[in-house]
Formats: sequence, C-alpha cells, structure tokens
Amino acid sequence: QVQLVESGGGLVQAGGSLRLSCAASGGTFSLYVMAWFRQAPGKEREFVALVSRSGGFTNYVDSVKGRFTISRDNAANMVYLQMNSLKPEDTAVYYCAARSIATSRYAYDYDHWGQGTQVTVSS
Repeated sequence: QVQLVESGGGLVQAGGSLRLSCAASGGTFSLYVMAWFRQAPGKEREFVALVSRSGGFTNYVDSVKGRFTISRDNAANMVYLQMNSLKPEDTAVYYCAARSIATSRYAYDYDHWGQGTQVTVSS
C-alpha cells in the first residue's frame, strides 16, 4: 500500500501563494493517478485537482482553474499543488489522494489518502 504525507500548508493573506507537497512511499508511484481534495469546516470533501500517471493530463475544479497547478515528479515520488491568487474560500484542509485505475473527480474512487495539511487564507 502506498503511504502519502502532505506538507506545505500555512497561513497566507488573500492574493498570496502556497505550494503544497505530497510525498509517496510504499508503492510504485508512477502507476497511481494522483489528486488533491480539500475539506472546509462543515462542508463535504471537495475535488480540487488531479494529474494522470505520466503527468500529461490534468483536471481542476472550476473554482481553482487558472489559479492552481498540479504537477508530479515520478522520479522523486512527489506530487505538488501550486496555489496562486489565494482567496479566503480556499481555506480548508488539503488532502493528497491516490488511485491505481483511471482518473476520477470523486473522493470515493481514491484508495489512499494522506492526513491532510491546513491552508488558511486571511482577508
């Protein structure tokens, strides 16, 4: 089973940037579709972004298009989420997730999850 550990969260002002990292171990990283989800207090877990096994395909929720960029480094077993132009509504715990089949925007399709990293955007 692959293990995932997120890092890079923190507190930023609206309009600022953060880069989240997810380190994978215990599996063949290049065989996993990777995604980021987020969950704000009192809200359901929301899809944010995904990247295909090779890194050649990405997909984003509409609310972050043009602001967030997902990428991966298979040699380093890492996936990243670059977040620019952050808004207060981006405040949430961000989770890294992995699945071994096809790309999906649904949390229930993902097999492995990290523990999350807090992102707080102040206005």
